[in-house]
Amino acid sequence: MDDVGTDYIIRSGRPPGTGERIRCDSPPRGPPRGGRVPSPDVTNTVTADRSGRPSGPYVLASVAVSLDGYIDDAGPGTLVLSDADDLDRVDEVRAGVDAILVGAGTVRADDPRLRVRSDRRRDERIAAGRPPSPRRVILSTSGDLDPTAAVFTCERSDPPLVYTADRAVDGTRARLDGVAEVVGAGEPPTPSSVLADLAAREVDRLLVEGGGAVHTAFLTAGRVDELHVVVAPFFVGDARAPRFVHDGRFPQSPERPMTLVEARPIGDLVLLRYRPR
Repeated sequence: MDDVGTDYIIRSGRPPGTGERIRCDSPPRGPPRGGRVPSPDVTNTVTADRSGRPSGPYVLASVAVSLDGYIDDAGPGTLVLSDADDLDRVDEVRAGVDAILVGAGTVRADDPRLRVRSDRRRDERIAAGRPPSPRRVILSTSGDLDPTAAVFTCERSDPPLVYTADRAVDGTRARLDGVAEVVGAGEPPTPSSVLADLAAREVDRLLVEGGGAVHTAFLTAGRVDELHVVVAPFFVGDARAPRFVHDGRFPQSPERPMTLVEARPIGDLVLLRYRPR
């Protein structure tokens, strides 16, 4: 579950992997882009509560895609999928959750802060006895993360949680000493293991922002309670570009389609909200 990223985007114009760092006081670039890696080997063990829903946090997954289902193009530059109004909506969603989860590729490629941007929403969270932003959560099988990344240095609240393979825990703790809490989540890490640990930490609502491997893992595990898909009004038309999800056995199949609970225009974009049946 390594080298994956998030998919809500206003692009910065910075090609990924250039090593450029965001200053903590710089204007927000918006949520980061999707990663481009193979689908992870995921094993899932799920327990259910009395309602039949798997126990653990309520999981909301979100993504922005082109009309043909891509989360990025194949070039080294940047692709705009969301507009300012949609990013403000995403910020509102972030303000309403307890934790935001992304993959390691996002941290490497986009150096995101994973924070609530609006001062008003941050103040409202503080007034309610909550930290100004949700807990930051990163999935990385290898634990190969830069301790100077913005996600570890720009938010003065609880340190990020890094879930990694059991075999990588010691090395990751040494690498991220003082900037993150490292937790082993199995071999390989699984959504169920991550959610069980988050539940023990009183995380009731989790926002999963991707990228493709992370979305695939949570969806194929049946661990997504609500899916937000924002569709941008254009095509990418390049099979080399990354799509929203990778190949997998999805319980959200033609035999068990999801239920559309909202369709909302946002300028020329449209938000589609789905829930499993």
